[in-house]
Amino acid sequence: MLICKVVKPLVSTNRIPGFEHRHLQVVLDGSSKKVAVDAVGCKPDDWVICVGSSAAREAAGSKSYPSDLTIVGIIDHWDPDSPVPMPEERK
Repeated sequence: MLICKVVKPLVSTNRIPGFEHRHLQVVLDGSSKKVAVDAVGCKPDDWVICVGSSAAREAAGSKSYPSDLTIVGIIDHWDPDSPVPMPEERK
């Protein structure tokens, strides 16, 4: 799974028949932009959880669906700049 930030919707009017009418989003994964199928209805600036590979196809609706990245959740609270505590600090 990946944590990504939604940048903006992507509109594509020409699609293969199997792509149906799923919404697409441009997401930022670190410094690279990727296109993800939106299975949850997110909006720009949302932090989301994405899955890839066969999990992406199944999350989008079918194992035969042509996707390699699907948004499966919207994160309620996320501060990407918050430091991660070291194991000894978690006690």
